[in-house]
Amino acid sequence: MGKTILNYIILFIVLILTQVIICNNICLFNTAVPIIFIYLIIRLPLTLNINIALTIAFLLGLTIDIFSNTHGMHALACTITAFLRKSIIKLYVPREEDISDGEPTIKSIGYTQYFKYLFTIVLFYCTIIFIIESCSFFNLIRLLAQITTSTILSFIIILGIDRIATKKREKRL
Repeated sequence: MGKTILNYIILFIVLILTQVIICNNICLFNTAVPIIFIYLIIRLPLTLNINIALTIAFLLGLTIDIFSNTHGMHALACTITAFLRKSIIKLYVPREEDISDGEPTIKSIGYTQYFKYLFTIVLFYCTIIFIIESCSFFNLIRLLAQITTSTILSFIIILGIDRIATKKREKRL
């Protein structure tokens, strides 16, 4: 239990540092921004109490807000995403017995379901954050371009991070 908590704390710190130092300075084609810190919300155990999950997500978003000077936008989007996380996974894995361990991974729910779950979470988060950022639908084409390109870029990067993270766990076993 203590080792798992330590792993999540290390993941929290590494994702925040990577997002703030590297990813916040990347903007491809003036629309695509990689958002990788939500990987922590994606990997939280499904058996985790909803209050703890919401608190972790809020703290994650608040920390990004502090370093990015975004005035609570990420805290709001992270909290909403964490709240809807179980509902989203139930779309693709209807029975909780189908998940071999409490943590949603490729190994525990399968490739197809995990990719759908991951893509839906990333799309949902990018939609929330860019709608909050724009505060209007005035330039709808630019808004849709930001959501689409950021979702695709973030999805690909998070898949790479997930592949690295799960390989390390498999070697230890």
